[in-house]
Amino acid sequence: MPKTAAPKLKTQYVCTNCGSVYARWSGKCPECGEWNTLIEEVVEERSAAAGRRVPALGARPQKLADVRADAIQRLPLPIGEFSRVLGGGIVPGSLVLIGGDPGIGKSTLLLQSAVLVARHVGPTLYVSGEESAQQIKMRAERLGVGDSELYLLTETNLDAVVHAIEIMKPKLCIVDSIQTMYVDGLQSSPGTVTQVRESAQRLQAIAKASDVAVFIVGHVTKEGNIAGPKVLEHIVDTVLQLEGDRFQSFRVLRSMKNRFGATSEVGVFEMAGDGMREVLNPSEAFLAERMRHAPGSTVAVTMEGTRPLLVEVQALTSATQNPMPRRTANGFDYNRLFLLIAVLGKRIGIRLYDQDVFVNVVGGLTIDEPAADLAAAVAIASAHKGTPVSADIAVVGEVGLSGEIRSVGQLNQRLNEAARLGFTRCILPKTARKVEHPPEGLQLLPVRSLGEALDVALSA
Repeated sequence: MPKTAAPKLKTQYVCTNCGSVYARWSGKCPECGEWNTLIEEVVEERSAAAGRRVPALGARPQKLADVRADAIQRLPLPIGEFSRVLGGGIVPGSLVLIGGDPGIGKSTLLLQSAVLVARHVGPTLYVSGEESAQQIKMRAERLGVGDSELYLLTETNLDAVVHAIEIMKPKLCIVDSIQTMYVDGLQSSPGTVTQVRESAQRLQAIAKASDVAVFIVGHVTKEGNIAGPKVLEHIVDTVLQLEGDRFQSFRVLRSMKNRFGATSEVGVFEMAGDGMREVLNPSEAFLAERMRHAPGSTVAVTMEGTRPLLVEVQALTSATQNPMPRRTANGFDYNRLFLLIAVLGKRIGIRLYDQDVFVNVVGGLTIDEPAADLAAAVAIASAHKGTPVSADIAVVGEVGLSGEIRSVGQLNQRLNEAARLGFTRCILPKTARKVEHPPEGLQLLPVRSLGEALDVALSA
């Protein structure tokens, strides 16, 4: 019998950050500029004829006017905070990527969601490549959901997973995690860029073809980014990030990308012994332990997606003999902190060159929007002068380099949330558009500059 020719193998180097492929190794990726991100992979070299694809006969261009755009019938998800982040429910045929630090609660949240979908919507498949069926059963019993009709599959071969989806046709399939899956025929090991990318593409194909919603768990790197190339985030329809401080009980589920809803939407949970509990009033929870009339404490009115959140911003200044004073920010942008310190020194005359400055956002929340600038600046000035800010004042506004206070968006929603929580005064930009129907009982204190804002906040 004629011998079958052995497949030709070649070595290539793939960047774990951007997915670029190179023939030779180098310490720095020429494409993204990151160091030590190229890893070696052995792949099968395909011939030119084998790489050609025959186009499907049914794939023909059609007019935009002829395309039907019926409303998407979302699957209900009884966890309201999770449903909010997804845009109102689970979209059939969607591919959702969920990332987060180890032990943050990804598997717990997904197991709870899978159980509820199995009870109220239809059959659900939970694929685990890291835990055995017995381990999942023990966690389910701890969460109080051990009697569910949820189907379990402990498998790392993606072909077997796809076969199970085709036979079972579940409403929802959860794959935990994508880094443990492998595709037969690829020479690289599970978790490599090639395997992760190919696995995600296979899952995307089966999700679109069978209208099965697929949730995949992705590991994160030490920098906090989802492991694997950025192309993995381009393949999926939605990217969710579960954030939180491991020393805090609060968890924030944030939407980084969503083709079926608003981006930057957040859902707030609390990690408890029986699983992840919804926090229906996050602002009240974040302010529950606030010490009133303490120097260095202010309340910022921020927006996370379409939801207004009130959070406490704390600051502390301490004299130091070090030639390089420390600047520490927890939950606040580090570069914005340097900007505010410079503006306070140059425009207001508050010299902090011999002071260590610490800024903390209480509750483990991370604030990215510039609307929290004024609250952080007021907190730093309050801590430095030792003068507290009145407990009934909320603060919102962006600080410019000239010391001016710039307007922010969605001001009506912010003010309504502040009034609902009992605040009676709010410092806001004077240049903001006229507030339509200001909340009853909330006095507006418009300011044009940082100096005016400090006079109002600290004199009260």
